[in-house]
Amino acid sequence: MDTRVALLERLYERFNARDIDGVLSALTADVAWANGMDGGHVHGHEGLRAYWTAQWQVVDPHVAAVGFEHRPDGAVMARVIQTIRDLDGNRLDGVQAHDLRDKTVGHLFRFEGDKVARFDIEEILPAGLADGD
Repeated sequence: MDTRVALLERLYERFNARDIDGVLSALTADVAWANGMDGGHVHGHEGLRAYWTAQWQVVDPHVAAVGFEHRPDGAVMARVIQTIRDLDGNRLDGVQAHDLRDKTVGHLFRFEGDKVARFDIEEILPAGLADGD
């Protein structure tokens, strides 16, 4: 199995288990991580720890990778289904958190050596749609 895909699968497993240290071990110390709640990026391990700790006090996200694509520049795009629930287990209606309802999105990972250095979120168009359609 591809080592980068294996690393990302482990990263998603640890994120869904709320194991911050398990995720951070796969990231560079100065990682830039997309802030899906407020926009922009969170930087570094302690910034990411604070971001996730605060996030998990208001929502219960679950992310499942359903495919991976290697980019020519060495980045890896993970196609994921994200489910965001409130703390009572109810799916959010999309009004909160920049429309973070169940949906398929792209997670783009850039690497330095064997660690993730940058994470970005990209919209994925439904099958059959192209820009301008």
